[in-house]
Amino acid sequence: MASDQPIVIKKVKKGGGHGHHGGAWKVAYADFVTAMMAFFLMMWLINNTEPEQREGIADYFAPASVSRSESGSGGVLGGTAFGNDGARGSGSASVVDRLAPPPVESREREQESSETGGGERTEPEVSTDAVADALARRESAEVASAEQSLRQALQDMPELAELSNHVIIEQTPEGLRIQLIDQEGRPMFQPGQVEPNERARVLLRAVADIALTLPNRMTVSGHTDASPAPRSGPSNWQLSSARANAALGVILDAGLPEHRIAEVRGKAGAEPLFPDDPYLPGNRRLSITLLREAPVIPPGHRL
Repeated sequence: MASDQPIVIKKVKKGGGHGHHGGAWKVAYADFVTAMMAFFLMMWLINNTEPEQREGIADYFAPASVSRSESGSGGVLGGTAFGNDGARGSGSASVVDRLAPPPVESREREQESSETGGGERTEPEVSTDAVADALARRESAEVASAEQSLRQALQDMPELAELSNHVIIEQTPEGLRIQLIDQEGRPMFQPGQVEPNERARVLLRAVADIALTLPNRMTVSGHTDASPAPRSGPSNWQLSSARANAALGVILDAGLPEHRIAEVRGKAGAEPLFPDDPYLPGNRRLSITLLREAPVIPPGHRL
């Protein structure tokens, strides 16, 4: 039985050419070929240049080495060529030659010439302030060592241990000051007398032993309290000066040379150790100072 349904024939028309892709692939392929050509060109250049030239090229393109030039716009990023001779130049460009570091051989020759050629190598100059500072530090260390040695001697020697209360040791801007003071009932000098007693002599010899280990000069000062001197005896000025000279004799007898003595003076009661009570026995004292200064040249010594 025949069907009355009509037969439909569908014809598909195929498009020609490249369809919807067009020619975009050609552009992408051209970019790829260009990039590969640039890559192989760069590899060829790297293979045919010296290490110094490659370093110069790297410095040229580094931001820290960008410099102004006469070509291009003249700005920091202005255009520039590798040389005034342009792209038709024979090879090493002037910009690269200017920025590239000197060859190793050249640097070695410059170093040798600086060491041997044109004169001897000169030691770096030391400033006067640096020398003075170094000497001051050395002197301070020596004074501190002398202070420690004297304190140790007062502790180690039995005959000095009981006399430690008679000694005041201190560092001052002038130097290391050692004061031998009177105590109530235990004076360094008998009243009105000039010569030190045996207690004072022991202390003076100990001070001289310490002073012998240093080059510093010393001063010796005598002090009294503010009590008025008797009319029949010497004044406080005369007494303090005489006691300072007597103490100096003990120090010299201990072996200290005379050129190490800078000054001997009497102060009477002008500089009391206890200003609030100038009549205290502690104001009667001998003051010996190892000075902070360069040592003097001994007599007969030649430079």
